[in-house]
Amino acid sequence: MATRISAGELQKILQATPAEQNIMLTGKHGIGKSQILERYFTALGCRVVILFLGQMSDPGDLIGLPRLNTETGKTDFMPPYWFPTDGLPVVLFLDELNRARPEVLQTIMDLTLNRTLAGRKLPAGSRVISAVNDGDEYQLTDLDPALVSRFNIYEFSPTVEEWLLWAAKNNVDERVMGFIREQPKFLDSDGASADIDRGLQKTPDRRAWTRVSECIRNVNQIEGIHKKIIAGMVGPTATQAFCTFLSTIRILSGEDILLNFPQHSAALKKYRLHEMAMVNESILQFLELRRYTAEQKDTVKTNLLAYVKALQKGKRNEELAHFASLFENEAYQNAFSFIITDVPDVYNTVIQFIQNL
Repeated sequence: MATRISAGELQKILQATPAEQNIMLTGKHGIGKSQILERYFTALGCRVVILFLGQMSDPGDLIGLPRLNTETGKTDFMPPYWFPTDGLPVVLFLDELNRARPEVLQTIMDLTLNRTLAGRKLPAGSRVISAVNDGDEYQLTDLDPALVSRFNIYEFSPTVEEWLLWAAKNNVDERVMGFIREQPKFLDSDGASADIDRGLQKTPDRRAWTRVSECIRNVNQIEGIHKKIIAGMVGPTATQAFCTFLSTIRILSGEDILLNFPQHSAALKKYRLHEMAMVNESILQFLELRRYTAEQKDTVKTNLLAYVKALQKGKRNEELAHFASLFENEAYQNAFSFIITDVPDVYNTVIQFIQNL
């Protein structure tokens, strides 16, 4: 079994792993493997080449086509469209590695060991990273143990908190984010089809929830046709749970609390522990993404302190303990920096609470 890593841990692994070592990411479809890698390396100024090996029908699709060299009288290969000719290193991302035909996989052997394709070497410093889907529900090609041994293998499993931060940055509909905060099990599965042959059974994944957001962004009231549209994206079980969530009271967001705590303080007193946990996480997400303006900063500081003090005075120890536990989550580094630097009374209150446990 591969070592499980989050999105934050993946970035640290990419930083620490020498370019000559290959990395393989296993995981479900739709969790953002290629997107995260492309964004990370592009930000460093690297060229990223994504090749979908499952779509290649012949090794020539990867190594290029043969031609007669009239000068030597021998056959050589025209470089494929993606091959770097400027001498600059590239990040070669081999997606769907375990969907590739066996003859294509044989070509990969030399690439992963010697950085060579048909006798042509990749520029020094180039990286090879692959991604595979893992599970009985996929139609896969068995990988040769010799090929597998050439990779450092990790099970890529981004946390729900990481997805929620990404969703907020990318303006995913708040109703979708609120639902995932309350029922995170539906982010990647509906739980109903885990032990049966899926076939064409639709289940949710992160890509699908983004499509739901795009579909309902300008829809105020979810009606029958919208439910059918959503069911085609995430499946009937997740759709029913999502619509039930929308019919209940909306959980206050971090923006509600930090920009207007006095108006909402009474409502918070009626919240149960799991609802307060969602509020806590939403507060940290709001701070992490710096969703406030310079003019709102003092209001945010005042309301954050008032919120934490209300938990303390109300003897809501479990809720305060959950808030304190979020300090250990590396996804909220900007939020913690804000708290320590700008609202030290909040930090001191939390530390004192932990020490008194």
